[in-house]
Amino acid sequence: MTPRRRMIVVALIAASAAAPDAAVGQTTQVTNLKELFAALKQCWRPPRLARGDPGMQITVLVSFNRDGAILGRPRITYESAPGSDSLAYRVAVMETLQRCTPLNFTEGMGRAVAGRPFTLRFDDRRSNPNKPDEKRAWLTTTTS
Repeated sequence: MTPRRRMIVVALIAASAAAPDAAVGQTTQVTNLKELFAALKQCWRPPRLARGDPGMQITVLVSFNRDGAILGRPRITYESAPGSDSLAYRVAVMETLQRCTPLNFTEGMGRAVAGRPFTLRFDDRRSNPNKPDEKRAWLTTTTS
């Protein structure tokens, strides 16, 4: 491999590593709702939480235009436990939408979803590792 070609390959690898999810929404064509939700799920990066924090659910209402860009302003419609972490979750949801849009809709998908509201639920509830498992003695059978 020539030095110039090697330099180009290294530059391309470095560019793809520097922005691994910069164009997640634009890479594949979205042809149905399942692919729409899968593309958004790929972009989701939950916020870092303190150890033992159970996490939360957050729901956002959003619409897209036929080109896959966000139409209007997304609106938070539900938070499972508003508190100190709710701002971090709001920021994570908005970053997800910015990271993933505009989505690469096919022509038919763009016509089908343009202007229609979607309710997207982001569920980041985590089990509490400090909580001991409950023992249910009445469910176990023993024979002697």
